[in-house]
Amino acid sequence: MQRRHWIFSLITAAAVFASPLAMAEVEAPDALVKRISSDVLASVKADPAIQKGDISRIVALVDAKIMPNVNFSRMTSMAVGRAWRQATPEQQKQLQDEFKTLLVRTYAGALGEVRDQTLSFKPMRSKPEDTEVVVRSEVRGKGEPIQLDYRLEKADSGWKIYDLNVLGVWLVETYKSQFAQEINTKGIDGLIANLVQRNKSAAGKTS
Repeated sequence: MQRRHWIFSLITAAAVFASPLAMAEVEAPDALVKRISSDVLASVKADPAIQKGDISRIVALVDAKIMPNVNFSRMTSMAVGRAWRQATPEQQKQLQDEFKTLLVRTYAGALGEVRDQTLSFKPMRSKPEDTEVVVRSEVRGKGEPIQLDYRLEKADSGWKIYDLNVLGVWLVETYKSQFAQEINTKGIDGLIANLVQRNKSAAGKTS
């Protein structure tokens, strides 16, 4: 699980440090992932605050950079499952806000683990007309290579990441099973309350 934390931190930071100018240009999904992933390997090492898990700095950067490059609404709705359609707009906003906070706080501390890892990308199998693709890669460092795949969708503004696969486990599916149990017993409001409490507990540990 710790290795998955590190990998998600890598992807979060990659999107955080991606150039706003470059993001304004439409580029192929594999080129997008390669560029931002390569950028993070240098950027994280150069940022002591990120490496130390400075939550306020990480959150500010995520708000400024990651949201334009990830379809977080889709990611949250997929994690919540069928209950998402029954949620009010206010509940959906709360779910997105708390889910984002949960992910940032859960994985922030692992950013300091970035050292001399490199990324190796596999040839992408897709057609020009495809609107959803998977970009496959491996993280190489000490030990065995770590599988890291990205699901992207084509939007009007360019390609957006909406799911990650680390070591054979898709991020959305992992949370979907957890959220389903909470929704079945306590409903949408119960899930929101649970996320709020988890985030408060995490904040207490890092304060």
